[in-house]
Order: sequence, then structure tokens, then C-alpha cells
Amino acid sequence: MTTGSRTWKFTQFAGGAFLVNAALHSAKGVTGQRFPTPFSSPPGVGLSSPGQNLVWGGMNLAISGALLRRLPRTTAEKITVVAGGVLMAYYLAHYFSGLELDERDRP
Repeated sequence: MTTGSRTWKFTQFAGGAFLVNAALHSAKGVTGQRFPTPFSSPPGVGLSSPGQNLVWGGMNLAISGALLRRLPRTTAEKITVVAGGVLMAYYLAHYFSGLELDERDRP
């Protein structure tokens, strides 16, 4: 894959998105909060345990690491990774704001 190819740019973009998702789920798991994961019922809506969030965060971190195995070097590459992370953060904020997690997030 050449560094200027569309595939490479998409790989960097996706790596940034997975990195943000890893941070979100890892933070929820470490703080002991229940939060939706694909393991919950229904997936992405029901609440998963902190341990499941740590597993999902770890899986996202591993995927991000695989996609970003060669760290971005140029400014354009760094912007691509950041753009993936920012857009994922915006999407997650929008998606999870539609769920009423505050009332259900009590053990």
C-alpha cells in the first residue's frame, strides 16, 4: 500500500475512529460504569458490564494498532487520523445522546 493511496488514507481514517472508540469503552470499563457494547442485549442499546466494556475497548485498541501499525508521518496523514477520530467522536456523541443511559446506568 502506498502512502498516497485511497486505501492507505481509509486505513488511517479507520484507525483514528477505532482509537476513539477504544478510549470511550476503556474509560467506561475502568470507571466501573455500565455502557452499551455489541455484546449487550439488544446490541448497542442495552448496557454491558464494565468488564465487557474493557474487552470491547481492548479489541478496538488492537484493531486500531493493526491499522496504524505504521505511524502517520506527514501532516496530511496525521490530519486523516485525527479526522477519523473526530468524526467517530461526533457520531458516538450523537448516537449515545439519543439513549437514556443516565437513568439506566445504575447498578
